[in-house]
This record gives sequence, structure tokens and C-alpha cells, in this order.
Amino acid sequence: MELAILRIGSVNSDVVHQVKQRLSEIFPKMVCVILDSEMPIPREAYNAKRKQFHSSRILAEINQHVEKTQATRVLGITYGDLYVPRLNFVFGEAECPGKAALISLCRLEPEFYGDPSNITLFVERSVKEAVHEVGHTLGLAHCRAPTCVMFFSNSILETDRKNPSFCERCRSLVVKYCSVL
Repeated sequence: MELAILRIGSVNSDVVHQVKQRLSEIFPKMVCVILDSEMPIPREAYNAKRKQFHSSRILAEINQHVEKTQATRVLGITYGDLYVPRLNFVFGEAECPGKAALISLCRLEPEFYGDPSNITLFVERSVKEAVHEVGHTLGLAHCRAPTCVMFFSNSILETDRKNPSFCERCRSLVVKYCSVL
């Protein structure tokens, strides 16, 4: 199984490389690569009233990249602030199960909340959201365990509380359905 990481718009390549490295550790049997190409953020995904990007529209574009690569899954990473119509924002979105996932780094930076820069915390948050969305592509739903990576984060505090790995229940589901751990 191969996971390709697609930069969407201008994205810090150091963070992308660190996320790739951590994904390789968490999913040791999954080959993770960073695509050379960069996808522009689709203009039609932008909502001027909200000053955000509709994540489902970007996800549809990511799907087209799945077909262009040999990867079984593509994870898009962007700095665009994402939303879905019924929520104020989302950290990411993915097909469940499916081949396409997306995370936004925008609200994961400590600076977004007025805190000082902290690259370690920023990368840790980014990894958690990446694992969460990849987990959805593997067919995992949200988990009720607040420390499981598959717990739905409605705020950055919930992202900070959860681990970058699966609880025993979710881990057993990943092992049962996929050979990526």
C-alpha cells in the first residue's frame, strides 16, 4: 500500500517531510512518498463570505491525483482554512473508506491562537490530523475514546489531548482490514 502526500498551494516542506516520516513510523507497512507536483487550491472551493475553503471540493480534486499516481491513497496538505457547510471549520476531511484525504495546517499552528511559535507542537498536531484522516480512508469511523487519534476534534484542545496512535480497538480494526501496521 502506498500513500502519496500532495502539497496543495504553498506548504512548508520541512513540516511535510516530518509528517511523512512520522506516518512511515505509525504505518510501517505503508510506503509514504511526497509527490513532486503541487496542486493549486481550487478557486471554486473558496467561500468569500466565510474566508475559507470548502474541503469537499478540494477532496474531489485530490481524487483526480489518485488516478495519476501509482499510490493507493493520496493525502493532501494545505494551509487553506477548511470548512464543511454544517461546521465552522474542519482540520481535515477524508473519504471513509476511500483513497483521498485532506488536512489543513492553518489552525494547527500555535500562532493561529495567539501563542508563540512551537514547531514541535505544530508537527505533532499535523501528524495527529494526518493519521486521523488516513484512518478514515482505511474505513475507520470516529472513536469515542478521547485519547485515540480517531476521536473527532472539535477544537485544538481535543487535538492536543489525543495521541498520534490508535487505541486498541481502532488498532485491531486496522490490523483486521489492512496490512499497514
